[in-house]
Amino acid sequence: MFIMTLFILWSLTLRLLYFLFSIIQQSYGIKSSKKPSRFSSYGPPSYPVIGCLISFYKNQHRLLDWYTDMLSTSPSQTIVVSRLGLRRRIIVTANPANVEYILKTNFSNFPKGKPLTEFLGDLLGCGIFNVDGELWLTQRKLASHEFSTKSLREFVVKTLEDEVEQRLLPLLEEAAESQRVLDMQDVLRRFAFDTVCKVSLGTDPFCLDLARPVPALVEAFDCASEISARRATSPMYFIWKLKRALCVGSENKLKDAIKVVHDSVQEIVNNKRKILQTNEGKNCGNDLLSRMLLAGHDEEVARDMVISFILAGRDTTSSAMTWLFWLLSKHPSIKEKIVFEVADVLNNGTSSTESTTNADSTLGFEDLNEMKFLRACLCESMRLYPPVPWDSKHAEAGTVLPDGTWVGEGDRVTYFPYGMGRMKELWGKDRFEFNPDRWFCEERGSDGSDNERVMKVVSPYKYPVFQAGPRVCLGKEMAFIQMKYVMASVLRRFEITPVCDLEQPVFVPLLTAHMAGGLKVLIQKRS
Repeated sequence: MFIMTLFILWSLTLRLLYFLFSIIQQSYGIKSSKKPSRFSSYGPPSYPVIGCLISFYKNQHRLLDWYTDMLSTSPSQTIVVSRLGLRRRIIVTANPANVEYILKTNFSNFPKGKPLTEFLGDLLGCGIFNVDGELWLTQRKLASHEFSTKSLREFVVKTLEDEVEQRLLPLLEEAAESQRVLDMQDVLRRFAFDTVCKVSLGTDPFCLDLARPVPALVEAFDCASEISARRATSPMYFIWKLKRALCVGSENKLKDAIKVVHDSVQEIVNNKRKILQTNEGKNCGNDLLSRMLLAGHDEEVARDMVISFILAGRDTTSSAMTWLFWLLSKHPSIKEKIVFEVADVLNNGTSSTESTTNADSTLGFEDLNEMKFLRACLCESMRLYPPVPWDSKHAEAGTVLPDGTWVGEGDRVTYFPYGMGRMKELWGKDRFEFNPDRWFCEERGSDGSDNERVMKVVSPYKYPVFQAGPRVCLGKEMAFIQMKYVMASVLRRFEITPVCDLEQPVFVPLLTAHMAGGLKVLIQKRS
C-alpha cells in the first residue's frame, strides 16, 4: 500500500512540474537555442535539470513522427536530445554519412554500451544481440558460419514449405469458406513463431493451430519484449530501475515472464542435449540449437543465442508482411503486378513440373530469387514501416560525426530508419508514397538488347533496416526467403481485404514495431 501511494504521489508531482514549467514557458517565452554549430544540432527545447521533459511528455504518443519532424528541419538531419535522469546526451541522426561512421568507419568506438544492454539484459542475457567485444565476436563467428551453410538454407525452405502448405494455406482457405474475419497480423506472428522455433530450436509449438490455446512461451515472449522495450522509452530512466528493485508493477510482470521464457527454452536445450548424447550427434536435425551444442557451446550460451534468434526472427518478418498486406490493399495495381510476376516465374521456373498446375506448384529457392518486384515491394514497405524503427550505440570516447556534431564520451547515438525513410533529401518529394519502382533502374543488356529493369544497389547506410557494417543482420536473406514465400503463396491464391478502411493504422514502436489493433481481414479465393 505504501509503495502504491508513493508512485501515485510521484505521478502527481510530475504532472504538477509539467504544468508549472508550461506556465513559465508561456509567460516568459523561454526558447532553446536553434543556432547550429560544428558541435551542436537542432533538437527539442531543453531546460536546466529537466532537459526536454516538457516536449517529450507532449509528444510521447507520437515519438517517431516527433523525431522525424525535428530531423527534417535540421540542416544536417541530426538532433541532440537531453532527457531528465540521463547524465549524457542523446544524438539522433538520419544522416547516412553519420550512420556509416557509427556502424562501420568507427565501429569499435560505438558498442551497444551498458545502458542499452541493461534494458534487454534480463531477457536476452548474453545473447548475440545484447553483448559487445569478444563475447559478441565469438557468437558472431559461430552464427555467421551456420547461416552460410547450404544445409541450413535447404532446411529453412523445407520448413517454410511444410508450414505454408500444411497450415497457413488451409487456415486461410477455411476462413474464406466460412467468411470468418482473421487478424492477419496475429496469423503471421503465429506462423513466424512456429517457423523460427523449428529452425532455431527444432521444436514445434503449433501456434498456427487456432484451436489450441496460445502456448505460455508465446505469451511470455510478448509480455517480456513489450515491457523491456518500454524501459527504453520511459521519460525518466531511473523509474524502471526503482520498480525493478522494489519488484512492483510492470517490472514484477517482466520478472515472471522472463522466468517462463528462460525455463521453457532451457528445458528444450536440456532435452536436445540428451537426444544428441543418446544418438551420438547422428541424424539429430539441422536446427541451430543442435548445431551449437554439437559445436561444443555450453547450454547457457546456446539458450541466450536462440532466445535472441527467436525474438529477432519472429516479429520482424511478421511486421513487414502485415504492413505490406495493408499497403497492397491500398494499391491493387501493384498487388496484381506481384501476382503476375509469381505466375510468370512459376510458368518459366524449374520448380514446377508438367504434372502440376500453377496453383498447386510449390516454390523453390531459385523461384524466390527470381521475384525481384516482390522483393522491391518488401523493401519499399520496410522503408516506410521498418520492423526496427531505431537502434542505438554508446560512444566509448569523444568524437565528431561527419556532419560536425560533437559526441561526448558516454553519449547515446541513435540512427533512425523510420525517419530516414521519410527524409526528402534521401528519397525525394514522393518519400511518403508507396512506390516499389524507386528500387529499379534500367540497364542495357550485355548483348546490346533493349534496356531491362534491374534492382538498384542502395547503400545500407541510407537504408539501414538490416543494420550495416560488422553487425549487419546475418538472417537478412533468410528473412527475404520467408517473406517472399509467404506473400507469393498467399497472394496467388487469395484476395486479402481489410474489414475496416483504415486511412492510416497506428505504427507502434517496441523492440519490433507492429500495427496497433492488428489487421482484421476477410479472405476470398482468387479466381
